[in-house]
Amino acid sequence: MHKGSCLCGAIQFSVSAPLAPPTACHCIQCRKQTGHFEAGTDVPKSALSVTGEENLRWYHSSEKVRRGFCGTCGSALFFDPVHLDWIGIFMGAFDGPTHTKLAQHIFTAEKGDYYDITDGLPQNQH
Repeated sequence: MHKGSCLCGAIQFSVSAPLAPPTACHCIQCRKQTGHFEAGTDVPKSALSVTGEENLRWYHSSEKVRRGFCGTCGSALFFDPVHLDWIGIFMGAFDGPTHTKLAQHIFTAEKGDYYDITDGLPQNQH
């Protein structure tokens, strides 16, 4: 079981499935939402349990995706492709060790010019 929360603790969650190796997304939307690039893992929606859901707010960044964040402290938490059976959880929201490592970088063609990706992991421009 993996647990996490927003910055203020108004939203807490647990995941009852193993965490897939996370992907770092450098797209413009993820950079604007998080203030840098986003690293997240995908889990089955059925494996996610959320408490404090009344504090959870959703921003529909497209017809296919909504992004979940805390309405109190603003912490970015979830990436939800609404028509699929999985949800992305931002790695920084987990409490304690996750026992996983970053697997790849995506949308590197949109990365910020103020940093380099030098970890040797696979990089996909899209």
